[in-house]
Amino acid sequence: MSSSPVEYNGTMGVADAGGDSLTEDLNIYYASGDFAWIMTSSALVLLMIPGVGFFYSGLARRKSALALIWLSMISIAVVGFQWFFWGFSLAFSHSSTSAYIGDLSNFGLKDVLGQPSVGGTKMPDLLFCLYQGMFAAITPALAIGAVADRGRMLPAIVFIFVWSTIVYDPIAYWTWNASGWSFIMGGLDFAGGTPVHISSGAAALAYSLMLGKRTGYSKIHGLPYRPHNVTHVVLGTVFLWVGWFGFNGGSALAANLRAVMACLVTQIAACVGGFTWCLLDYRLEKKFSTVGFCSGVIAGLVAITPASGYVPPWSAVIFGVVGAVGCNFATKLKFVLGIDDGLDIFAEHAVGGIIGNLLTGLFAAPYIAHLDGATEIAGGWVVQNYVQLGYQLADSVAGFSYSFVMTCVILFLMNLVPGLSLRVTAEEEELGLDDGELGEFAYDYVELSRQLEDVPGITAPGSSQDASSLKGTELPTKESTH
Repeated sequence: MSSSPVEYNGTMGVADAGGDSLTEDLNIYYASGDFAWIMTSSALVLLMIPGVGFFYSGLARRKSALALIWLSMISIAVVGFQWFFWGFSLAFSHSSTSAYIGDLSNFGLKDVLGQPSVGGTKMPDLLFCLYQGMFAAITPALAIGAVADRGRMLPAIVFIFVWSTIVYDPIAYWTWNASGWSFIMGGLDFAGGTPVHISSGAAALAYSLMLGKRTGYSKIHGLPYRPHNVTHVVLGTVFLWVGWFGFNGGSALAANLRAVMACLVTQIAACVGGFTWCLLDYRLEKKFSTVGFCSGVIAGLVAITPASGYVPPWSAVIFGVVGAVGCNFATKLKFVLGIDDGLDIFAEHAVGGIIGNLLTGLFAAPYIAHLDGATEIAGGWVVQNYVQLGYQLADSVAGFSYSFVMTCVILFLMNLVPGLSLRVTAEEEELGLDDGELGEFAYDYVELSRQLEDVPGITAPGSSQDASSLKGTELPTKESTH
């Protein structure tokens, strides 16, 4: 090992070999505490992805419950390979000078080792690749819930790979790479308001549009059914809420005060969003809703995401309230648009992300960003930097438009390829995705009815017929349901 290591050239526009571990200790340029926090954050974001699956599964009908969990897991696998193959290079290569997308200088993670990352000098490329790969994996997992009840699995797998390459990687590049047009313009996005939430929400809306409405869907009433498993919704929310500390807090890319602030405002916005949504639902039905609380928590988390490293704690209350109110009312937009977005992905993520981006333009504070000791921003309206709101709006519109249009193009072309038709047959839709596409089920036994008197041959206790007739009567088995 060299007695006096030479610091790498980590400047933009230069690609080096990432450092030579045989001649120098590459670890001395970084703090082990930062490593520990970002590796932990990577695991937390990974935990969020099955959380998405359980959240969607609980909201959907039980005949598609397992398919939605499976799709969230396959997103991890497909994007895990795509990110290694060329995704990381397209999003975070050092040598690209394009304003739109990176080059392939790090194809197959070539030269991804100890060089300071595009994200910051306190983190090497190797760790930055691991952490950002989790963001890349969760984004299509959010969007792919649009296949609920009527989308085929094989085209969904192909879509995840293609969409990540053509849509996610360019948006991540222009948002977070110092050569990207939004970054140069001055757009502020701490943890993924546009690359993750707006892009996935727009993609879900486009996927729902291209798939068409589910059988029995009414433009006025939708396809009314209750979430089949509220416990799954709560479990998914817990995974997401816990994981979001790594999602936002880890985006400081170091263990510092800015990371702590990001975690704090994340918690405040989630709490306020949860009870705000509950109150909105209570005004209509005079009942508190568990699903409503979970939906509000997610709305608050989505809204605070782009702002979490830029805004003071008091503003997080506004993010929670406005995020929950905006997303709650946005769930009605699918009826206006006539698009069957059964899981309200557009309302939660696209609308929530846009709200978060715009509020960032209002409340971004230079002293919060500088908590890491290095970042300098002009701030938002609170410090009379009024143009910031325009930057945030431009970034939001560009991200939504690009994702929506490109998703439609990708799905239209895929649907023309033999074997990649997007939608299941009418018979498979009636049967359910779990049976038709997977041949497996979320539950070994599924009740046919909550009311005994609704089951043929059974009389409910207390009816005019002899209650003893229940004795010895055999309930329909699982096999009889298929």
